[in-house]
This record gives sequence, structure tokens and C-alpha cells, in this order.
Amino acid sequence: MQELQIINKTNPWPKGWGQKTSIMGVINLTPDSFSDGGDLDSTKKVLDQVNHFLCNGVDVIDLGAQSTRPGAEEVGSNIEIKRLIPYLKLIKSEYPDVLISVDTFNSEVAYEALLNGANWINDVTGGRRDNEILDVVSQFNCPFVITHSLGNSQNMNEFSKYDNLLSEVKCALESLINNALEKDVSKHNIIVDPGIGFSKDLNQNLEILKNLEVFKKLNLPILIGASRKRFIGEILNEKIPKERDIGTLAISCLCSHFYIDIVRVHNVKLNYQILKVADKIFRG
Repeated sequence: MQELQIINKTNPWPKGWGQKTSIMGVINLTPDSFSDGGDLDSTKKVLDQVNHFLCNGVDVIDLGAQSTRPGAEEVGSNIEIKRLIPYLKLIKSEYPDVLISVDTFNSEVAYEALLNGANWINDVTGGRRDNEILDVVSQFNCPFVITHSLGNSQNMNEFSKYDNLLSEVKCALESLINNALEKDVSKHNIIVDPGIGFSKDLNQNLEILKNLEVFKKLNLPILIGASRKRFIGEILNEKIPKERDIGTLAISCLCSHFYIDIVRVHNVKLNYQILKVADKIFRG
């Protein structure tokens, strides 16, 4: 087991950023997330998971209090804040220097999270759902993950029709980036995510993964969040999300090969181990 390392809170970027494929570990504070919804239903379980992540190579922990799986109901800012903030405060009190990302598309949630110690905002709509989130990110001068998606959790699968997938996703990301820049979000703080699994089917997800160099042309850090998603299950004929870690590891190796900056995963320990080897091969 790796020695526990806490990141300096004065720097919102993980150690070795840009020199390796960093790891974002997922902690869902929801009852209905597709892989681990309802698993972490006590303060002890949450803190144990944070400690496990920190002992096994995590760089950023991504807290989510609103499921974004296909078909998920939106609970609204008040419930999201009620779920999120107590755990955020608890984690920060126990591990004050850990980097915390909050997975939200609501500006009110982002504001409360950053006010209470969060370091990053990870918006699966890239500011599309609530434009005021860009003002919040600008105000706090924090890293901001801009994800490509279409529609919302209820209807995203209806939007998986593209004339030119790679071009359309890249152009949409460019538009979202420009929106953020116009709201005085620092370009230095923007991370882009082509949105694996969001309004994309199996073959479209694979096309993006085969052509990650297209998104490198945006000249911004890239995050890939493919962990345990349905298309991996389709390939492996595996219906249980927690049994899809092997497929996730294959994608993490691919990300190392493409010099992707960060992967968002559920099983931190396995991904840390495989990326340690893959980065040694591809990055030296």
C-alpha cells in the first residue's frame, strides 16, 4: 500500500499534473448512481473510502450528490446541497489538503461547495444547464471540467445521432470553452471531457477513444470518464457495473498512451497500479 500523501491545499492541481495520467476517484453520495448508488450511506463508509483512495494513489476525489446516469431524476439544488455539504465539510476536516472536485451542473451547489472547501467543479453539461455556474467558477478561480453532452439525463440517449461525431463534439467543446472564457473563466483552469457515455452509443464512444488526438488539438488538459459505463458492459456482456473494472483498465492504458491528463474512475487502486506501469512504458 502506498504511503498516505495529502496534496497542498494552496495548489489546486495534483502533484505531477501533466507529467502522468492523474486519477480522479468517484464518491457518489446518491441512492441511484449506476455503479455505487447507495453504497456510501454513512459518515464512516465515506471517510473509509476517502482514506482508501488516498492510500492507493488518488489525485482528486470527485463528490457527486446528483446522479447523471441515463434516466436519473433531477433532485434540485436544495437536496443536492443537503446531501453534499455535510460530507464535504467532514472530509475537509479530516483531510484538509485533499483535492475535492464536486460533480454538479447547478450554480448554487457549486457556490456552496467552493465556499466550503471544494477545489474543482466538474460540470457534465459544461455550463450549458446553468450558465451562472461559469460566474461561480470565475469568482473562485478554480479548475473547471467542461464535458460534452446533449440533452439531460432523461433524454440524452435520444441525441446520439451525429453527421460527423468527432467534428461535432470538438466544435461543441470549443463553443463551451468560449462561453467560459467570455465569463472570465481562466483558460488555465479549463479541463475538457469529450463525454464518454453522454448522448453517445457504443460505436461512438469507441470512435472517440480511437481518436483522442482530435481533442488534444484543443490544447487543454483532457479528462476521460469511462469507468464501468454501459458500453464496456456491452463489449464484455457484463450487466453488473462493478464487474466492468477490467474493461475500464484497458481504457486507462489507452489514456496513458495518448498522454491524457486525468481519468475518472471508481476503482482507484487497480487504476493506480495499471497506470503506474503504463505511464512507465509510454512516458518513461
